[in-house]
Amino acid sequence: MKDFIFGTLATEELRLKHVRTRRAGVSHSHARSPLDPLPGQVITLDLSIGPAHPCDKAWVYWTNDGSDPGGESGVATHGFATPMEAWGVEWDTVLWGYIRKFRAALPGQSPGTVLRYFLTGTTPQGEEICADNGTIYACYIADDPVPTWSYDAIIYQIFVDRFYPGKGNDWLSPESPAGFYGGTVAGILEKLDYLSELGVNVLWLTPIFPSPSHHGYDATDLFDIEPRLGTKADLRALLDEAHRRNMRIILDLVPNHVSHRHPSFQAATTNKDSPYGKWYTFTNWPDKYRSFFDVPELPQLNLREPSARQHMLDAAAYWLEFGVDGYRVDYAIGPAHDFWADFRKVTRQTQPESWTFGEVVEPPDAQLNFSGGLDGCLDFNLMEALRNTFAYGNWKSDLFACFLTRHEAYFPETFSRPSFLDNHDMNRFLWAAEGEKKRLRLAAMCQFTLTGAPVIYYGTEVGLSQVRDVRQGDRGLPEESRLPMLWGSDQDSELLDYYRRLIKLRVDQASLKRGKVRVIFADEDELLYSRGDNDELLVALNLSHNIYKLRMPAPWDKVLLQTNPGDVQVDQTYLSLAPFGGAILSKST
Repeated sequence: MKDFIFGTLATEELRLKHVRTRRAGVSHSHARSPLDPLPGQVITLDLSIGPAHPCDKAWVYWTNDGSDPGGESGVATHGFATPMEAWGVEWDTVLWGYIRKFRAALPGQSPGTVLRYFLTGTTPQGEEICADNGTIYACYIADDPVPTWSYDAIIYQIFVDRFYPGKGNDWLSPESPAGFYGGTVAGILEKLDYLSELGVNVLWLTPIFPSPSHHGYDATDLFDIEPRLGTKADLRALLDEAHRRNMRIILDLVPNHVSHRHPSFQAATTNKDSPYGKWYTFTNWPDKYRSFFDVPELPQLNLREPSARQHMLDAAAYWLEFGVDGYRVDYAIGPAHDFWADFRKVTRQTQPESWTFGEVVEPPDAQLNFSGGLDGCLDFNLMEALRNTFAYGNWKSDLFACFLTRHEAYFPETFSRPSFLDNHDMNRFLWAAEGEKKRLRLAAMCQFTLTGAPVIYYGTEVGLSQVRDVRQGDRGLPEESRLPMLWGSDQDSELLDYYRRLIKLRVDQASLKRGKVRVIFADEDELLYSRGDNDELLVALNLSHNIYKLRMPAPWDKVLLQTNPGDVQVDQTYLSLAPFGGAILSKST
């Protein structure tokens, strides 16, 4: 079994096509150093010219006042033009040709600056070719690291319609999981005791804005709340009580698209002269337009249009002023990339301690390119590795260990990478693991002992699964993994207790939130790694169907947590792990 996660890069053929296309053209592709510049730092930009383009000159056109740069043939019409220096060539066997390299250095900028730029290459005949099809790049210049509270975050993702309908209310009975079940914002407030006892401290709410769907990723108004889910007063009460408990609330925001019922889209499709027409990209007005994965009910916003961009930025500022603590942004690769520099400027200036991470279902290099805009990205690559290793058994422990070592080394600590085992768009982990909770316990132990802030998808901690796969033939039915939360006797109390102890351990042990991950030993079935700059903790995982016995790994000889009672046997000489058992150990004091 395999997840359909990186669809556009799912095969070697697709990945090769992606690489060839990027390297064959005039390409910058975020080759900026540093990616997230501090005030005053010189900014180096690189440009690659593919074999088919005989460019012998290159330029950077840029502004530092937030406006779009302009220019041609090395002459700026708005902002500045900086020539690039040819510094070398590189042979590319895949393209069977030479790639020419250019570089330019831009001066350091003042705090609060949005640096915006595009690059071009010019042939001897005077043809000027814009890099990356004319993409305008940007970064926000500031000394504004991710908020310190994000390092301590333990996130709980709540699908609002499916969490709790409120005391005295029963779940609704829709004809299919795509209908409404009746969860509310007030219902979340009523369950804060449960969430506090679980130990989570950040609640990520799926979209709560007015919407015709159960999921809310198709808003009709970004400044209000869907009446089915509650009112602004309900959200205010939830924020106040959550903050009183030192919990934070993050909203799910969708900058890429809206509902076809959004008033701006209705105006754009009924009046060809409407000022909202530029908010969307029509190929044949009014029926043909760019939309999210060609779904006509989800028209895509043109955030290169200043008024559309400002509308989205105003919405982001509005809810931060209301009291929310940050955002998870949906489909962050959709909007024009320079939008995120403006987004970061607005959110940081509105609430300096706000935290924003994005859904970027792309390889690590593409995720890291959001530096200077987003604070980080959900760690889809780690999620894929965790599921391949612990749910499906497609990866052996040593392959996972190799991935983990390199993955940790690739990203800077300052780039947030919330980790997760499942979410609302894929099969739940338990479904993928064919109901084997021992695999879930082991995967959760691994997840909670790695660096990224762990995310729990509602219900995973009590054994919530699903009835059928989210993929039925050629159709995707993500609502199958969005069934109502289990409460009372329907919950797996032993699994819930395990999650509570796992969360408490992460809260209590500073070395689980910061510090190094160092693989100590890995073979096909066993994995041992330490956490902390001084190797304070040891994590031992057995992914085999056999008991694993190893010599007691001094100086870690105190068991802090095991996956199941009896999974770990310790004597003065040996540590034994039951099949699919795991343990977290500390050093003797």
